[in-house]
Amino acid sequence: MTDPTAPDRYAFAYPDGKATLSQDQTVLIDELLDDPHASASDFEVVNDEKVNIYEAIIGEREVAGLSYNVADDDRLVLLAVSVFPDFRNQGIATELIRRVLDDVRTRGKTITIMCPIVRTFIENNPEYADLVDSKRPGVAKGAH
Repeated sequence: MTDPTAPDRYAFAYPDGKATLSQDQTVLIDELLDDPHASASDFEVVNDEKVNIYEAIIGEREVAGLSYNVADDDRLVLLAVSVFPDFRNQGIATELIRRVLDDVRTRGKTITIMCPIVRTFIENNPEYADLVDSKRPGVAKGAH
């Protein structure tokens, strides 16, 4: 288990200089790092291309999402992961990110990461590192 008091756990350097995480972001980073193999509830992932969000759906209810922008034909900018509070600590964020990255790979695209939760996931799952656009990687781990 990672020490939650470790100063670099929440240290990220954004291209625009922003470096402060929200409470929701720190909760999801904790979930990802403290229980990376949590079994997620059974959910469906739907890519709503009209509003640029991958949605995690249980039954008829959206429980989580990963928003993105389409940068060009070959690249998505992953913006933010969110999980409704009632569905946190169930591995949904981890599994949603995994499924989104699998879809990106299947579609032959690369990513720019603007979400520290996605950056944390990839650092702990290096088999996805090849998806990160080398010229425009996005947010980086470490203090700004």
